[in-house]
Amino acid sequence: METMSEPAKVWTRDQVSGEKRNVWTALKRGLRGRCPRCGEGKLFRAFLKVDDHCSVCGLDYTPHRADDLPAYLVIVIVGHIVVPMILWIETDYSPSVPLQLSIYLPLTLILSLVLLQPVKGAVVGVQWALRMHGFDEKNPEP
Repeated sequence: METMSEPAKVWTRDQVSGEKRNVWTALKRGLRGRCPRCGEGKLFRAFLKVDDHCSVCGLDYTPHRADDLPAYLVIVIVGHIVVPMILWIETDYSPSVPLQLSIYLPLTLILSLVLLQPVKGAVVGVQWALRMHGFDEKNPEP
C-alpha cells in the first residue's frame, strides 16, 4: 500500500505581494493603541480587549493571537527596570525592609499596568505587519 501526500506549499514573493507593511510603523502605531494599517482608528475597545475592526479603514482585528506574549514581555521589561534599581538602592542606602516593600511593590504593579496595553498593541501590530495568523489575505494554506 502506497501513501500519497500533498506536496508542501511554498511561499513565493508573488503570493505575498500586496500592500507594503512596515514592521516598525505597525509596532509604533500599536504602542499608541492605534490601527496598525492606518494609524487613525482605535485598536482597543476596553483596557485589554482588542476591537473587532478599525473604525476608520475597516481592518479586521479578529485574527490576532497575542495570547500571553504581552504579559511575558512586560515581566521582562519591568524586571529590567526594577531589579537594577532595587540592587542599587540596597547596596548604597540599605533602607528597612518595610520601606522597600512599600516602594517596590506598588512601583512594580503600576509599571506593569501602564505597559501592558501598549505592549499588547505592539504585538498585534507586529502580527499584522508580518502577515501572521489570519492577517494575510493571500495565505496559501487552505
